[in-house]
Amino acid sequence: MNKKLVFIAFVVSLGGFLFGFDAGIISGVMSFAGPEFDLSDIQSGWVVSSPSFAAMFAMLFSGRLSDAIGRKKILIFVAFLYAISAVLSALSTSYEMLYIARIIGGLAFGAALVLAPMYIAEISSAENRGKLVSIQQLNIVFGFFAAFLSNYFFNKYNTPENTFLTDENVWRWMLGVELIPAMLYFISLFFIPKSPRWLYLKGKHEDAKIVLVQIHGRVKGGLEINSIEENISADKYKTPLKIKDLLKRSLRFILVVGLIVGVLQQITGINAVYFYATSIFKQTGIGTDAAFSSGVLLSTISVIFTFIAIYLIDRIGRRPLLLIGTAGISISLLLCAYGFNQATYQLSQEKINQFEFSDSKKLLPLADKIYDNDIDFQNDIKSALGNKAYNKNDGAILEAATTINANLILIGILGFIACFAFSLGPVMWVLLSELYPLKYRGLAIGLIAFINSLISSFVQLIFPWELSNLGNALTFFIFGSIALIGFFILLKILPETKGKSLEELEKEFVITT
Repeated sequence: MNKKLVFIAFVVSLGGFLFGFDAGIISGVMSFAGPEFDLSDIQSGWVVSSPSFAAMFAMLFSGRLSDAIGRKKILIFVAFLYAISAVLSALSTSYEMLYIARIIGGLAFGAALVLAPMYIAEISSAENRGKLVSIQQLNIVFGFFAAFLSNYFFNKYNTPENTFLTDENVWRWMLGVELIPAMLYFISLFFIPKSPRWLYLKGKHEDAKIVLVQIHGRVKGGLEINSIEENISADKYKTPLKIKDLLKRSLRFILVVGLIVGVLQQITGINAVYFYATSIFKQTGIGTDAAFSSGVLLSTISVIFTFIAIYLIDRIGRRPLLLIGTAGISISLLLCAYGFNQATYQLSQEKINQFEFSDSKKLLPLADKIYDNDIDFQNDIKSALGNKAYNKNDGAILEAATTINANLILIGILGFIACFAFSLGPVMWVLLSELYPLKYRGLAIGLIAFINSLISSFVQLIFPWELSNLGNALTFFIFGSIALIGFFILLKILPETKGKSLEELEKEFVITT
């Protein structure tokens, strides 16, 4: 594959790395920031989900805004917002300042997640478009890996003997380190060209031809030029675009497909698992240190299976990957539900006396009481200790009390992550970048990404509430059942798009009237 194309795709999708880094970092941050600001379940959910809430508005407008002023200019501004968010998050002095700083970051990754696959699809040829667009998902999982590894080391060196890192400041370092990749992203973007198809859209045909020849060489560049010029010769791109045009009968099928895939990607709970990974692993009773190290394993699996997706997506196609992956997601989540449903909880007097936190003796009235569900157990512990003390020591408490097949849960979680990483994760963005005609691409992807991020923010917001009020087992059962329904819907409607130019796909899926 053309090295220049790979470099450009990698740089553009560094916004995905920052998204993954932010998502992974916050799972460790909340173990410290939550108790420090004494946050409720909903407040914790809002700190985690506020970037996704902001992202949905950025996703709605960034595509269309980039149609007006260019993909590259918007991406440079996005990188600047990432840097601002990292600094303000690390310096936060209140709950309000923390979520506002994260909202700024959400605006950045919302725009980046829409514009990167759009831009990459517009510089790619048909035979390598799937691989190149998938580089964004690879960068996302690299971001998760870097974040979980960073969190692991920050937590490891946050010890009573270390006066530099404390429970009060370690989370600030976790957030502030994001400034480094944000600045790298900002600088690197100045070395990429403008999108050639965007240049055509703006009537700058000669500039577009120069870019295409520079990227693909004279022969392949010429073929791309001919394909684009043939497609715009009917003058279809010179008519004004209205939002209601997306509802036209000619676009109905591809709009429905995009919406279903966009909703399914988030409603199965992927960002709840990523953003709350440390908390979920604590629920298995493996302890705080093991919960942080399990996050590293989770992100490693993401990287491995994203590479598998990149290898397979242009070989076996989008449809098989999505169907196999969605079925695997459902099985994995239902396995987690079964594992959590079998758990029991009991604190012996001996274990209570071994706790090192000051309020531990308040738990003695609960000694030797057996619980068959996590809801009753955690509610009684919170009533005895208070929310702040419980949230600060939940890892140790759950490790002492929980009897569960932790390996079963770990297999389910890692299976979910693996199946997502080779299917819904990368393939959704590839499909969205392929399905829509150039004229409608920015608006259509923006609309679907808006709904995708709305679902994501809602799932993240209520996830702590679900764990507290529905319990682990029912929460994962709901996610698994939704994935199963999604599999049968995709089996019926999902088309295949591999190996065809964007212009060929438009002729195939857009109904001419």
